[in-house]
Amino acid sequence: MHAVTPSIPAPVEIRLKQTGRILEIVFDDGSKFSLPAEYLRVESPSAEVQGHSADQRQLVAGKSDVGIAALEPNGHYAIRISFDDGHSTGIYTWDYLYRLGRERPFRWAAYLDRIKAAGLSR
Repeated sequence: MHAVTPSIPAPVEIRLKQTGRILEIVFDDGSKFSLPAEYLRVESPSAEVQGHSADQRQLVAGKSDVGIAALEPNGHYAIRISFDDGHSTGIYTWDYLYRLGRERPFRWAAYLDRIKAAGLSR
């Protein structure tokens, strides 16, 4: 059985804004994050993106116009996000979404650096 850890904030509101381009999420600790679809897509927790180890992580480029097509609850601990580019294998736990919100400035800057170094575009 998978127990919920009390120290992990839980969402109290999840909304899609701007025709599926922004996921707005409010947590029970008062934190509120507006997460762009592109950011969620390139940071997908799926094995397709993350790989099975750090050296297998894939750099996802060309997603600046991606949108969120659907949100689907996954138990009481996560949501599955389906994107309009067909990607739908990532299960975003509350903890992961919270970390994505908190770490967005650092993660986004690192992503932009990796894209630039690889000679790719968003």
